[in-house]
Amino acid sequence: MHNFRTKFIAAGALALSLGLGAVSAMAQEFINVLTGGTSGVYYPLGVALSEIYGKGIEGARTQVQATKASVENLNLLQQGKGEIAFALGDAVKLAAEGNPEAGFPGKLDKLRGVAAIYPNYIQIVASKESGIKTLADLKGKSLSVGAPASGTELNARAIFAAAGLKYEDLGRVEYLPFAESVELIKNRQLDATLQSAGLGVASIRDLATSVPINVVAVPAQDVAKIGSPYLSVTIPKGTYEGQTEDVATAAVGNFLITHADVSDETGYQMTKLLFENLDQLTAAHAAAKAIDMAKALDGMPVPLHPGAERYYKEKGLVK
Repeated sequence: MHNFRTKFIAAGALALSLGLGAVSAMAQEFINVLTGGTSGVYYPLGVALSEIYGKGIEGARTQVQATKASVENLNLLQQGKGEIAFALGDAVKLAAEGNPEAGFPGKLDKLRGVAAIYPNYIQIVASKESGIKTLADLKGKSLSVGAPASGTELNARAIFAAAGLKYEDLGRVEYLPFAESVELIKNRQLDATLQSAGLGVASIRDLATSVPINVVAVPAQDVAKIGSPYLSVTIPKGTYEGQTEDVATAAVGNFLITHADVSDETGYQMTKLLFENLDQLTAAHAAAKAIDMAKALDGMPVPLHPGAERYYKEKGLVK
């Protein structure tokens, strides 16, 4: 009797789940796009992406969530509280490793890659008056490294380690946002600022027009020591007023990341529609000009989502 009853309940549960399956297949696909603060680059691009997905994915209902960016986004993806997110490459790598110092409670094993999008350039700028021309010159001087445990500050830690420097070597460390750092340099209360952002970022443009500056190089050999997802790049001369030479530095790619529980078809559509609508993304923010399908897999710190992989196979990027 007990056995029969168990089987009967199991059969009922199966029928119920099959019935629900048919209903949910007809129901709407929900896509929550995880971004960053509303004044950053992630947010306007996320708004554009949600519009693209809302139009292009049949039955999709989309929303945009403003967040504290990379670290929060990746934790939310792991919990299934978002379908696609913007994040800095080194944060993605630390998330996959489960680095608690960077804000990850354990290995985030559900993260899957969609695409590398555009790079953040690590820009170290000092007042000319400070005499700082190289990373070694920062010893004993004051530097702002970005908000604590922000993507920018994670970049600062990596650059320092590669250059054989410690925060203790500095005269003073400030953990301040970009605009506040610039104001302190203008008022001669700070020597230098490290900012991880797109080229020609407004805060450094503002600084360069106010006081004479030096853009401090991060040599290619230091960048090579850090390795993926850091790339060696150049800040072209004339990017900022008074910058008369090209300056070598590091860049870290920004990535679009999803999670393993997103269906293959949705993963495929999210990837395809991203590359088919680059003009709409560029209209939302100029940073999107740097999105290039040929570089979509560069430095990807986590496994690709199967749907994204299918799209890249079609395009000949994955064999």
